[in-house]
Amino acid sequence: MLLAVLWLAWAVYWHISGRNVKAVRRREPLWSRAAHIVPLVVANLLLFGSIIPDESALSARFVPLTAATVGIGASLAGLGLAFSIWARTHIGRNWSGTVTVKHDHELIVTGPYARVRHPIYSGLLLALLGSAIARGQWQGLLGVLIAFAALWRKLRLEERWMMETFGDAYERYRARTSALIPRLL
Repeated sequence: MLLAVLWLAWAVYWHISGRNVKAVRRREPLWSRAAHIVPLVVANLLLFGSIIPDESALSARFVPLTAATVGIGASLAGLGLAFSIWARTHIGRNWSGTVTVKHDHELIVTGPYARVRHPIYSGLLLALLGSAIARGQWQGLLGVLIAFAALWRKLRLEERWMMETFGDAYERYRARTSALIPRLL
């Protein structure tokens, strides 16, 4: 129940905050967007749905169903969602749910962006991992891996566009800042 409330609150914030953004100068094509949206839908179905039969090995538990594992998972999910909200707030009107370049696009390298280049994705992956731990089934971990692959694909496209837009400034930023996990990845 707590996980559902956290994700619902996050979704409401995300929807409302997405209304006040800069005009788009360049947007990824629909086929490109589908290439990461479809896997994210599958990941969410694995994490939150009941698409895997109970007899499947993916429905088996990788952690016991205890108050501690649910609490740890929900805490990680809450931290991840909060981190993504901080990043979304910090990027301000430059944000977009699709890969875009905005008119008067700014390169943001402060706040959570000083820690990682894609803090929204970092936060979401932590939230998804926390959700998988709270659920405790292998299908949730598979969902996290699929989400990681989808977001990695999307961030590679974003990085290419940021290099085209900001050139050497983005290259220097990339050299000193990890993509998703500080000092690791």
